[in-house]
Amino acid sequence: MRITLTFNANSPIKFPIQYNHLLQAFIYRHLSSELSDFLHQEGFLYGKRRFKLFTFSNLMGKYRIHKKEGVIEFFPPFKLVVSSPVERFIQELAEILIRRSEVDLIGQKVLIEGIEVHFTPSIDGDLLIKMLSPMTMSSTLRTPDGRSKRYYYSPFEREFSTLMERNIQKKYELIHNSPADGLHLEVIPERVDKSCEKILNFKGTVVKAWRGTYRLRGSPELLHTAYECGLGVKNSQGFGCFEVVKRKEGH
Repeated sequence: MRITLTFNANSPIKFPIQYNHLLQAFIYRHLSSELSDFLHQEGFLYGKRRFKLFTFSNLMGKYRIHKKEGVIEFFPPFKLVVSSPVERFIQELAEILIRRSEVDLIGQKVLIEGIEVHFTPSIDGDLLIKMLSPMTMSSTLRTPDGRSKRYYYSPFEREFSTLMERNIQKKYELIHNSPADGLHLEVIPERVDKSCEKILNFKGTVVKAWRGTYRLRGSPELLHTAYECGLGVKNSQGFGCFEVVKRKEGH
């Protein structure tokens, strides 16, 4: 389940270029304190890992980047997609925002022009997708001298798709309380080049992530989970949200 929020204003709005953590804070502020505190402090436990089970897009609309100022200027209207398999999460966010005609978005007053609710579409085992926010996948590796190093994978590396599959299997098992045995997922770069690589900064942590168009093949159950939760890691920080461009031929 997901919603699209449409924001408007009387004049262009400027935000910091690195705004993901500010959008995340905006979302938390517009949930009940009970749910917000649970997600922020605990999350959904899978073994030793904690998942937030939501993702969101980049802000979408006409914009201009001012590198010297370190800001991005949006020309209203502009949109934000928020997605989650947790129905309560989407309902609370929509219900709280719909009662407010004006909100503070990253330090700027904007109007909520529209809230559109989208139920998850019928998904088969072959999708062409476009990233609405870049996806990322990483591992902690050991250097020869014993130090830990965070390694970010490229979608052209075999491990990228393998780790994406295992990540989605964990989310599926967490949501459905059922093993993902026999369920598989493959992430195939379709229209992706070096320009799709994005190096972002989230609260002081450098994250390498990828935009572009990809083909997803595999079990519909995992593709459905990916659509709602997001692909890869750091979904609740604004990574891995995508839209379906086209299903397999004939759909």
